[in-house]
Amino acid sequence: MLDGDGLFDWIVVIMKLKILVMLAGLALFTGGCVQTVSDTHTAALSFGKDRVPGRYERSLEQVYQAAFKVIGAQGVIVREYIPHDTNDNARSLQSKVAQCNVWIRVASEADPKVTMVMVEARIKWGGSNIELASQLQTEIALQLQVQSGS
Repeated sequence: MLDGDGLFDWIVVIMKLKILVMLAGLALFTGGCVQTVSDTHTAALSFGKDRVPGRYERSLEQVYQAAFKVIGAQGVIVREYIPHDTNDNARSLQSKVAQCNVWIRVASEADPKVTMVMVEARIKWGGSNIELASQLQTEIALQLQVQSGS
């Protein structure tokens, strides 16, 4: 018996802990970063569908104001910005809604009467939340109807 009293059992525990830490780091590393609809990057662990598109026959400003009102009523706006590295006329919002990260991009298309909206939602650990993205997209459409009725 080389270690009859178990004096060096701690070495095995430390080695197992190191292996566990390396596996956890590998899992986080392989999750990676994804590009959001607003041309920023975020950590993500899911590779499924995470964005919902919409097209409206409204001006970019009208659609952006509708998105702004919906996010203001549902959560907190973290950042709003205009991406300068694109050819289209675009505006973006980053927000927190129901403890999820939400990105909204509003951009004009080739037809100046049509505006495209892309809503992306992710949960805290980077997984997609397509239900929330779809709900926000629907609320933006409803807000546009309310705006045209008034």
